[in-house]
Amino acid sequence: MPVFTNVKKEDAVTLKKLGFTPLAPKTIYEVIRYQKDNVTLILYESEKLLLQGKAEAVDKITDLLLQRGIGTFDEKKEIKFRKETGWMIGSDESLKGDTFGGVVVAAVKADKNLREKLQELGVADSKKLSDKEIMTMADKIRKIVPCEIKSILPEEYNKSGKITEMLNKYHQECANFLQPGKHVVDKYPGCNVGDIRETKAESKYIEVAAASVLAREAALKQLSFLSVLASFPIPKGSSHVKLALHELKERGLDFKKFVKVDFKNVREFL
Repeated sequence: MPVFTNVKKEDAVTLKKLGFTPLAPKTIYEVIRYQKDNVTLILYESEKLLLQGKAEAVDKITDLLLQRGIGTFDEKKEIKFRKETGWMIGSDESLKGDTFGGVVVAAVKADKNLREKLQELGVADSKKLSDKEIMTMADKIRKIVPCEIKSILPEEYNKSGKITEMLNKYHQECANFLQPGKHVVDKYPGCNVGDIRETKAESKYIEVAAASVLAREAALKQLSFLSVLASFPIPKGSSHVKLALHELKERGLDFKKFVKVDFKNVREFL
């Protein structure tokens, strides 16, 4: 599913001249929907233009849009999810490698009809979306598909500190809540749950991609909550957190409520 970015609503004029037929939008998130040679073009509010149809026809239309200079096309951003049948449950996690925050696991369930709706939204791996896009996309996903989210705060995480056991537990719990369906997990070290375990599953299964969006949204909300609790901005990741660790110490805050105390950089700091 090729994706063009930075496509403006004004480009509709060019599309009409190229022989595209306007269709009625199917969702409130669509700005424009066009069709030509059995290929459907959908422009979203995010200025992303998605092409749907048979591969050969889509390739021809892609070349046509490139020749006309419509938007920006990057082959690396092309979304090609596997075609599945029946009910699928995809799960993914967030905050696993962050110093601050606990851990989040999310799962999404979809069948053919719901997969098409997720594609219409332009669902993609959360790593390819900005924080603003994540918040908007997550809200839309929740309105379309069954989902389950587990957001574990640092205080609860630190009672165990065994990240692999926690991930196995919460991936399974999320899937159990949404059963029946074939469970696909974005594979991590020590993963022993799921019917299918694959690395980079978020780029192969649209259910996992949607779950990655929900997981990251929950992670952003958790870090925002911790920022309010600490009265200063909590950083993401683990590369640039030393100043924040100093801030926790100076304010006399309980580290167990904000960071993963088993992380090497935290142990060295303490």
